[in-house]
This record gives sequence, C-alpha cells and structure tokens, in this order.
Amino acid sequence: MTSPELELDPTNPFAHASSLPYGLPDFRAIREEHHRPALLAGMAQQRAEVEAIATDPAEPTVENTLVALERSGRLLHRAATVFYNQSSADSTPGLDAVEEEIAPLLAEHSDAIWLDPRLHARVEALAARVEAGEITLEPDTAWLLHRTRTRFQRAGVGLEPVAQARLREINGRITSLDAQFGRLLLAATNAAAVLVTDPAELDGLPQDAQDAAAQAAAAAGHPGAWLIELQLPTQQSVLASLRHRGLRERVFTASATRGATGGEHDTRATLLELARLRAERARLLGYEHHAAYVAADATAKDAQAVADMLGRLAPAAVANARTEAADLEAALQVDHPGAALEPWDWQYYAERVRAERRSLDDSALRPYLEMERVLTEGVFGAATALYGLTFAERRDLPGYHPDVRVYEVFDADGTGLGLFLADYWTRPSKRGGAWMNNLVDQSTLLGEPPVVVNNLNVPKPPPGQPTLLTWDEVITAFHEFGHALHGLLSDVRYPSQSGTEVPRDFVEYPSQVNEMWAWDPAVLARFAVHHETGEPMPAAWVETLLAARQDGEGFATTEYLAAALLDQAWYRLAPEDVPTDPEQVLAFEAAALREAGVDLRTVPPRYRTTYFNHVFGSGYSAGYYSYIWSEVLDADTVTWFAENGGLRRENGDAFRAKLLGRGGSVDPMEAFADLRGRAPRIEPLLERRGLTGAEAR
Repeated sequence: MTSPELELDPTNPFAHASSLPYGLPDFRAIREEHHRPALLAGMAQQRAEVEAIATDPAEPTVENTLVALERSGRLLHRAATVFYNQSSADSTPGLDAVEEEIAPLLAEHSDAIWLDPRLHARVEALAARVEAGEITLEPDTAWLLHRTRTRFQRAGVGLEPVAQARLREINGRITSLDAQFGRLLLAATNAAAVLVTDPAELDGLPQDAQDAAAQAAAAAGHPGAWLIELQLPTQQSVLASLRHRGLRERVFTASATRGATGGEHDTRATLLELARLRAERARLLGYEHHAAYVAADATAKDAQAVADMLGRLAPAAVANARTEAADLEAALQVDHPGAALEPWDWQYYAERVRAERRSLDDSALRPYLEMERVLTEGVFGAATALYGLTFAERRDLPGYHPDVRVYEVFDADGTGLGLFLADYWTRPSKRGGAWMNNLVDQSTLLGEPPVVVNNLNVPKPPPGQPTLLTWDEVITAFHEFGHALHGLLSDVRYPSQSGTEVPRDFVEYPSQVNEMWAWDPAVLARFAVHHETGEPMPAAWVETLLAARQDGEGFATTEYLAAALLDQAWYRLAPEDVPTDPEQVLAFEAAALREAGVDLRTVPPRYRTTYFNHVFGSGYSAGYYSYIWSEVLDADTVTWFAENGGLRRENGDAFRAKLLGRGGSVDPMEAFADLRGRAPRIEPLLERRGLTGAEAR
C-alpha cells in the first residue's frame, strides 16, 4: 500500500466510528463510492499498526502484542462488515466490481499479517514467557493466545519462502473465485426464474403466493404474468402446492440445472478451480486434502470422524426415504396411473399424503403464520421468556435497504443490549438462502455492543397484504435468530472471540437449539393466530402439527446427507484428481453419490454441485457436515431443556451464561460440557430423525 492510502477523506462515513446508537453504520450517509477508498485505507492503516507491533523493541506482553492485534484494523473492520453485508443482501454492478478488485487484496493483506515472521516470533516469545511462569493469563486470554498461535501455523508461517509465495498466490485466487461463484450463482438463479403466462398452471398455489409471483413478474417487465423466483435449495416450496405436473417439472428442472447450462452464468469452471486450489493449499500445509485441513481446526478434529458419522447415518436415512417414496408412489398412481415418481412430485405428494393421514397440509397453516406475528410473538416472545429480552422497533434508525427493520434489544434490567436488523424479503439483488452476520462485534475491550443482521428470502407480497409463511420459513426465522442471539448475548473481552466466532461445526448448534421454541406449545399458541379473524390455530391442528414432526424425515435427512457427502467428496480429492473439464462435474457428482449410497433419483442432494453456495461461495467448504454434527449437541441440549422444565427463565439464564455469552472465549466443547455436565450423546439425534437403526453401526 502506498502512504497516501493511509489517509481517508474525513467526509467518508467510514473515516470515524458511527455516532448512531450502538455504532450502527450510518446507512443514510454511506454511498457506493465510499466503499473502495475505505477498504483500501483500512488495509493500509492496519498494516501500519501491525508493523508497529512487529517492530516494537519492548519485550512482548499481552498488552503490546495480543491486545494490540485485537485493537488493530478498526477502520478495515467497519468498512468490510458493511461492504460484505451490502454485497450479499443488496448487490449492484458497482459493488460487484469493487469486490472483484478488493477480494484478492484482502487475501494479500491477511497473508501479510499471518505470514509475518517478526509478528509470529513475538507471539511465540510471549507464549514462552507464559510457559516459563513469567506471565499469568486469564482463561480467555490464554485461549486467545492458543488460537493466535494456531492461526499462524494454519496460515503457513512455517513454510519455506517458495512455498509461501505459492500459498499467497493461491489465497488471492481462492478469494476471487469465492466471490465470482456467488455472483455467477445469483445471476443464474435470477435467470432461471420460471415465467408463467397461463393462470390455469397455478392451480393449487395459495393466492398470496400467486400475488407475490404477479408482483415479481411485473417488476421484471412481464405485467399480466407470474414469475416464480427460485430459492437456493434444490427443492422449491411452491412444488408442495402446484397441481400442474408440467409446471412442477419446469420449476424443478430450472432449479436443479442452475450453473450447469453453459453460457455466462455457468459455475462449473469456477468451482473446479476452487476445488483444485484448495486441495493444493492443503498439501502445501501438510494435510492429505482440504477436508482434513478444515476438520483439524474444528471440533471434529479429523476428516475420518466426519466420514464415519455421515456413513453411519446414511443407510438408515436412505431406508426411511425409500419407505416414504413407496407411499408417495401410491398417491401418484391415483392421478397418473403408470407414471413413475419424479423428484418434482415428491413435495406435492408428501403434502397430499400428510393431508390424508393427518388432515392437515401446509397451505392450511399459512393463514396462521403471518410474518409480523411470528417475529414479535414467536421469535421475540421466546427470547423474552428465556432471557428476559425485550424489543422496540427503531424507525428513526436507518437500515441498508428500505425493507430492513431495526430493533433495539433491551436486557432484563432494561439496559440497552444492542441492535437487531431484520431483512426478510427476497429481491433480485440478494443472494439466496438465509444467514446472520454482524455489523458490530460485541467487545468489552473496545466498548462496543453488538449489532446483528438476519436475512431470509421470503417472497414479498403486494403492498398492503400480509406476508404468510410456510412452516419451514417459520423454522428458518427461529434458526437465524438463534445465530442472532449468539451475537446479541455475547459477553466477551476480545472482538475476535465475539459471539459466533467459534468453529464452523459448532456455530450451528445454538441456532438449531433455538428452533425448538417454534414447536413449544406455549410459544406456538402466541404466534399461530389467523391473520384475518384473530382466531388461534385450532387445537387439533396444533396437536397434529406436533405429532407430524417426524413426517418426511427420511427425505429431509437423505437430501441433507447427500449434500454433505458431496461436499466431502469434492474436498477429499488430491489436486491432480480434480476433474479438469467442466463437462465432468455432473459425472463426478453422480459417482460420488453412488459410492456414498445416497444416489436416490427421487431425492437429489439439497444442493447440487453447481449451486452449492455454502461450499463454493460462503465459507463452508468441507464444512457442510457441520449442521448434523452440531445437531448432536442441539438434540442433546433439547433433552436438557426438557429435563429441566423447558421454557423457563432459569434455563435460559444457564444457557446464556455457560454457552451463548462465552462466544469463542473458551474451548467450545468445554462450554458444552459445562452446560450438560458430560460429553454429548448421539442417541437424541438418532431418535429425532428416526435413525435408531444407525445405533449399532
């Protein structure tokens, strides 16, 4: 970086910490042209700060080394959190161009810090003083020192100069390709939206969903038509209600072929290069493959433990899915004698069978699942009951998009805790899926309270109409708010240990635990109210909903495991074994699923390779197993809540103090053991998912 880049125009909103409550970025002032100079200046300033640490003549101490590192880079952090939030949730061509330029520079910047031998030597000297008994560390500082040393080693600080030079090249290219994959997939998903011109084809689709599709079509320049926008997973929620089999096939095919149709939005060449470079990097760092590199720094510890668990669960899940398929096949024959069950039929006939067996279907539930009430009475209500939190909407505070709503969060004693931003509606500029991220990391060292964001992708209704959710969307709202709670309730000193700064295969644990409250009868009674009549969901329906919780678990587990095993297959390859021809991608995928025993034609992976954003564009490479790995902890913790009376403030306080509040300031499995009193057990998960047949494997 050149010296002029150290200075940032003082009129740039990022030049100083925001003066808004809780440090909320001033989105009214931030414009597209502010991002690039702030990011460049932020990198330059942190490099100068790190240079001062590395060349400090004083003996290394916690304050002049670890704490100084934690304090460094505040401008870059302010700028980067806002930029990457914006580029994910409301991208523009201008932001895409900035990301394309900045991504490799950020990788270069990170390498400059974590491959600096002088800085590493100071950290090692500090560790030697600790080991010699010259310095006594608080537990969180001891863990910070351990993690800092680990980060240096995993970054490659011990490599020879030639290997380090290649590593730097790889890191820069991977960062660019990650961003490129995300941009290609967003464009491919938007381009694959299904246009419907015949209203008869929409038979069965709820009226509010039809209205949202009509609004989307009009916005895309097709007034009088309907546009079915795609969600990130393979299966699409509209497939559960569309009676027209031909339209179901069109929607499914559009979803399942994203990124693999050739042309400007094809993702195959990008993902192959990513897989190859990650494999090469792992080898440089001394690991057999990228999956081994990832697992070594997670709670799994090694890739074989991941393979063993996934392999243990798959046979029982597939057997359950085959049983479910036979029931759906029988239902299909009533409508289409002699037809074979296809993947685009599964959701529709699963709902049909459930409606016949349980006298309930998802479309009947939707009028009782109005988004505003789900949020305030359900998601927020559970947090009030468990943790004493209360929420007040702050219409005076700006979001980064007109659809974003800002809430101030108060602790039980009435003191302000932080801000929560809810961005729930889909739009063409937002990437698919659902996620949580921080705009401000909680840290007592820096005196910063948390500001967190939840993003969903719920179709937006026409003005004046309510947003009615599916049950899956309700669960997603609770799940993402579990991540938000991990950030909001963080109570740590160091910003690098804030909230969700935990291993990838642990981070999903608190969010999955929070899903349980959607099913809690007391919470359900508060939010499941008809949006027009105000009548509560009929008690018989609630009983049926709870009784049907395990319905379709064979399908759900199999499609998830297929994706997790596919992720592992790509990232267990040596560099020379990664296919070189994009046309080989789908053949590799088919072979990997077949070898893993999860190649069910009617149950494709939750994400196929060409639109698997988690592992090629969002930081979950070789880590998609994390959801089921975390669910072992989740299911065991749900049992703990039940054993201790469920939705009680005392339980919430214990979960907050022993787990949520500690963030990444302690070994995560120690935090779990502190809560549970023992190591986790897999049996609650097997029972939940109907996989008790996997116990003996």
